[in-house]
Amino acid sequence: MVHISFLGAAGEVTGSCAHVEHDGGSFLVDCGMFQGGRNAALRNFRALDFDVRKIDFVLVTHAHLDHSGLIPRLVLLGYRGAIYATAATVDLLAVMLLDSAHIQEKEVEWANRRRRARNARSLSNAAPLYTVEQARASLDRLVKVDYDTEFQPGPGVRCRMREAGHILGSAIVEMDLEDAGRRRRLVFTGDLGQPMRPLLRDPARITRADVLVVESTYGDRAHRPMEETEHELVEVLDVTLRRRGGNVIIPAFAVGRTQEIIFVLAALVRSGRFERLEIVVDSPMASAVTELTLSHDALWDQPTRELRDWLRAHPERVRLRFIANVDESIALNARRGGLVIISASGMCEAGRIRYHLLHNIGRPECSIVICGFQAAGTLGRRLVDGARFVSLFGDRVPVRAEIRTIGGLSAHADQPALLDWLAHFEAPPRRTFVVHGEPRAAAVFADAIGSRLGWDNVTIAQQREHYALD
Repeated sequence: MVHISFLGAAGEVTGSCAHVEHDGGSFLVDCGMFQGGRNAALRNFRALDFDVRKIDFVLVTHAHLDHSGLIPRLVLLGYRGAIYATAATVDLLAVMLLDSAHIQEKEVEWANRRRRARNARSLSNAAPLYTVEQARASLDRLVKVDYDTEFQPGPGVRCRMREAGHILGSAIVEMDLEDAGRRRRLVFTGDLGQPMRPLLRDPARITRADVLVVESTYGDRAHRPMEETEHELVEVLDVTLRRRGGNVIIPAFAVGRTQEIIFVLAALVRSGRFERLEIVVDSPMASAVTELTLSHDALWDQPTRELRDWLRAHPERVRLRFIANVDESIALNARRGGLVIISASGMCEAGRIRYHLLHNIGRPECSIVICGFQAAGTLGRRLVDGARFVSLFGDRVPVRAEIRTIGGLSAHADQPALLDWLAHFEAPPRRTFVVHGEPRAAAVFADAIGSRLGWDNVTIAQQREHYALD
């Protein structure tokens, strides 16, 4: 008998981790961190509350931390098996997991310092989820696999990683699982990208599955068309940079979103919408990831390759700088206008973006452009929801800058794109699980699958519920 349970990303969009148990053993698909909300740190400490030594292997769909961020914790707790991912994902994890550990170490150091300042007699110290050294050790478990090439991670299991079009290296997991003399095809979408977007190839079409696990981040809405998105972006850039003389601050995930935004902005200059732009990427991880993105240009779509060639021929039109050290980052605070600053984290929960918000969010001539999903409980979500004051480094800061949400740049497929992807199945899966969506998005999407595609047996996955697969 095959069972599947969802240890995260059920009723929410972070903590992706599916646990599959069968007669021949067990494995995980993704091993992600919970992000956002006051209890996220505690949930991450408690997430892997089972004997991880019994897991045979792990498959990782992509490098975003909500799908991969607990890998060092998994290894720390005793896991010694292989962790399979595409080559680009493995390269990205070498950057992202070390950066995640560094941030955790610094945040715990700051919290302990603050605790001691409040109570000098307290000797108790918090500990990070994992250290940089522990994260580095976990990288030894990673195994690179090629797209569309079958591999066998364990007895009775054959897998292929298919293009997901979400971020560099992202994959749909397609597997054939033999159990008690019966073969089932399981498909895990991971995060699906929006087709016809800059940089990456469109998601691969899958035509058959017995069991499908599908994301629903934007399952309740449609993105704006790219043409409208570009018009909205041109408007906010023109008003902020030229008319008001302020800065445009863009919180962006270091992996995927930052690189896509760079290319979108460059395309606006190339098309004549702007004579030139000055863009600063202030995120050491984003800088490293951009280098990796350039080295994996075989995964790009053709228009992006053509834009890269134009940029090389016209370097004066797009002044692009990557900030390397803290002093350079601090120096940006003296620039009161004319900059487009892209910085991580994408949900404003950590990293240098919080400093740029501190110095710009209280200025009415500036704009904050939100162009990615903001999970409940995050600072980014509070900005989207219209907060008038936010807390930054212990200070209550008024929100006077213009907050603009530009959803058309999302790296996630919207409801029409998700339904179109599902429509290519030759027959409905015997069982479909909807994951990676907030409750309303998941419910609306599950409804749409039934009403528009005629599929039955669609289940909105519940946290830690065990499901038997017929």
